[in-house]
Amino acid sequence: MSYKQIKWMILIVPTLTVGLWEYVRHTLLMPYLSMEAGNFLTPVFVFLISMTLLNQLFMRLEQVQEELNKERAENAALAARDLLARELHDGIAQSLFLLSVKMDRAELRQKESQERSDFEEMRKLVHEVNRYVRQAIANLRFPTQTDEREYEDSMRSRIEHAAQEAFICPAIHWSIPDSSFSAKEKVELLACIREALLNTQKHAHADLVVVTGSGDEHSWIVRIDDNGRGAKQDPFQMKDRYGLRIMKERATELKWQMEFISLPKGSRVEIRKGKVLT
Repeated sequence: MSYKQIKWMILIVPTLTVGLWEYVRHTLLMPYLSMEAGNFLTPVFVFLISMTLLNQLFMRLEQVQEELNKERAENAALAARDLLARELHDGIAQSLFLLSVKMDRAELRQKESQERSDFEEMRKLVHEVNRYVRQAIANLRFPTQTDEREYEDSMRSRIEHAAQEAFICPAIHWSIPDSSFSAKEKVELLACIREALLNTQKHAHADLVVVTGSGDEHSWIVRIDDNGRGAKQDPFQMKDRYGLRIMKERATELKWQMEFISLPKGSRVEIRKGKVLT
């Protein structure tokens, strides 16, 4: 039954019911039913019939409200993704393109083979990061959804997606509210976590990875733990770990603390803001 049909039935049926009841009462039931009893039964009948119809209307209204809430949540999530895509495009992607152009110009002025080799490595790094950023922009602007699952645009869901791209299935324990981060902070933090996961996949050879996030908007801590082979020295200081160095530069720019910690078995990348949490 449609909403319009229910509306008209609520307007018409109680009126017809009262009219029919009064006609039957006065023509057929007067010898058997007192005036007081008839007056008592009239509102009872109207109430029962109205409640039967209104129950259908309320169920329909609840369904419509649920659909509206779902649509509103999806629109808010899509708006957040679009904002993140603009942050990436207007900030990181354009800066990478400008850096690539300047590197090409600078390389043309260099003649020594060692310097050319350094520029080649830098160009390769810039192109790789640029590809990651543009892929992230495409994923944000054209999200994939399934018919069975409600679309979710939270930091936890983004971390899960980043882990899938790195072919890692980490255990995620995330309790930091999304409202604790600005759009730029979400982009940068997700990039740091993605880089840590990629390095875990490439170098740690771990079979267990745990991503933990706790805290609030004033102070929070994020840990990426693995049970891999670890590192003998701080990977942030290694010359061939450009991604990790960029990750630390991002954290420093946002006044976050980042460090690499060796565990009894494996290692930990820790990112934190504000007072150190335990």
